[in-house]
Amino acid sequence: METPLILDLPAGEHHICLCGRSKNAPHCDGSHKGGRTGPRRVMMDHPGRVAVCSCGKTSAPPFCDGSHE
Repeated sequence: METPLILDLPAGEHHICLCGRSKNAPHCDGSHKGGRTGPRRVMMDHPGRVAVCSCGKTSAPPFCDGSHE
C-alpha cells in the first residue's frame, strides 16, 4: 500500500494491521503470524486523527511524512 491510513484513534496503544488479513481491521488481530508484514504500533497520548504510514518509507514512524509520493 502506498497511501497512509487516516485513522481517528482514542488515547492509548494501538496495533494497526498492515498485512490485510485482520478481521478486525484496521486493528491487528494476529492474523499476520508467519507472514512477512507485522502490525504498526501507534501510541496516542491524546485522542486524535493521524496518518499512519503503510509503505514503510517514512522517516517518522509510525506516522506518514509524505515519503510515498
